[in-house]
Amino acid sequence: MALWDRIKDSAQTMQTQLVARKNDLKSGAFRDASMAMCALVAAADGTVDPAERRRVAQLIATNEVLQNFAADDLQRRFDGYLDKLTADFDFGKVSVLQEVGKVKKKPTEARAVIQIGIVIGGADGDFDKTEQALVREVCFALGIAPAEFDL
Repeated sequence: MALWDRIKDSAQTMQTQLVARKNDLKSGAFRDASMAMCALVAAADGTVDPAERRRVAQLIATNEVLQNFAADDLQRRFDGYLDKLTADFDFGKVSVLQEVGKVKKKPTEARAVIQIGIVIGGADGDFDKTEQALVREVCFALGIAPAEFDL
């Protein structure tokens, strides 16, 4: 199986798992951590071009699990995290990772945030090394083994 197919299958599997837990994923901490994860993946290479920002925003707006929350609220949070990352990536990353860390004590939400990162990262068919490394870093921050997600 080609790498592209494995990435696509993995992202689809993660999305299916997320939808199955949709009713368990309604907390404000999950909302904030998910948007922080989306921003981290979008800015993984240190830059975010307008097309990438629109693509991730579109994925957020159409993701069934995230429909538990108001789209304009998600967009505002995503943009805020992205602004922190684009202003100063290293400093912003510390702040954004703190948001992600708020779900550490909720294993279902923590795993769902990681899965959202994988879905967002793989949505363009290229879950590249910088995106994978960033999702691995989030795994460590949440106390979850990256191997659980084949990272």
